[in-house]
Amino acid sequence: MPAISDLTRSRITAALEVFIENYVEKHRDRAVEKMKSPQQYLNLSDKDGGLKPFYVAIVPSEVLRISAFQRGLVTSVGTSLEECARLIALDHHQDAQRGYVLRGEISSDALSEIERQVAAFEHAASRKAPRASLNSMINGVLRSNMSGETEIRDHKADLYILGDDDVEYYFEMKSPKPNKDQCLRVTQGILKIHALRNQARPNVQCYFAMTYNPFGNSRQSYNWSFARNYTPFDGAVLIGKEFWNIIGGESCYKELLEIYKYVGTVKSKYIVDTLAFGI
Repeated sequence: MPAISDLTRSRITAALEVFIENYVEKHRDRAVEKMKSPQQYLNLSDKDGGLKPFYVAIVPSEVLRISAFQRGLVTSVGTSLEECARLIALDHHQDAQRGYVLRGEISSDALSEIERQVAAFEHAASRKAPRASLNSMINGVLRSNMSGETEIRDHKADLYILGDDDVEYYFEMKSPKPNKDQCLRVTQGILKIHALRNQARPNVQCYFAMTYNPFGNSRQSYNWSFARNYTPFDGAVLIGKEFWNIIGGESCYKELLEIYKYVGTVKSKYIVDTLAFGI
């Protein structure tokens, strides 16, 4: 049985085609770095350090526009993957929502414990010392949640799924190459969700979800140091197929990639003609 139903496949295909069309239209008339003359370009300044005189001099402006399109698309594709995950999950689980806001009570002691846990984790990682496991961090926060004044707090998860077995899944869907601060914020958010729900695993499961592995097909091949060092990696991070297996089953990752490939093939001439030739 396929992981993605025919109806969901059609919905994803349509959504991706609209996504590509809107993104291409956004870049159709986008100004690109044109070198009218070497001296004119050398008189420019850019506070972000984006000047590339030799690159701009030799590459046609049409190719520059396509290059700018490609760079921005890498980030924007992440948003499309969130919607794909939601649509597929609805075929396999009770509920799935993007941008899910969790609201609940949390004690002042638990909030302090979360800050302490994350700071201790960062300190240990910086010293290359042993770090706490995710379960031990969660248990410490839940113990602290039994004392102190309580208050209402919110936390927004990129994707929420309620499984058929009533297990609650919360995913932070971030870049597979996060920086140190992103890793620590996700770790903090995972602990906060457990405190807001006042439950440990397996009833509540929170993850840093990476939709693909830029280093290869196995978990062992993933070697981005910030994620490995500044998250409780073994318990908190899902990479590529590990994430898509939860969403839709064993073949989900491959089937979704096939849909993206199909849309890319169908839309390839449109993308090149519109961006390079303006037609």
